[in-house]
Amino acid sequence: MTVPVSYFLVLAAALFATGAVGFLLRRNLLVLLMSIELMLNAVNLTLVSFNRIHGGDHSGQILAFFIIAIAAAEAAVGLAIVLAFFRLRQTVRSDEANTLKN
Repeated sequence: MTVPVSYFLVLAAALFATGAVGFLLRRNLLVLLMSIELMLNAVNLTLVSFNRIHGGDHSGQILAFFIIAIAAAEAAVGLAIVLAFFRLRQTVRSDEANTLKN
């Protein structure tokens, strides 16, 4: 018994919508980074589910692997920026990020 691809696409759409809402509504920089990761994982799920339709070609899985590598690099750089911002301002709210001009 196999699961239809449409189920995976609905799950990916729900994950992406959750990440987009989290990114647009929250002001905490850590939550913003987690929302971006959630959206990237939704894109990975979409790529892998479409790759399931085209069984002979593994380009969707390869592209998903590269997106995972880019997401890991983005998380490392993002956390470094958040730590530097926290050391400077003692907060992780994105509203106060415009004060880094000093």
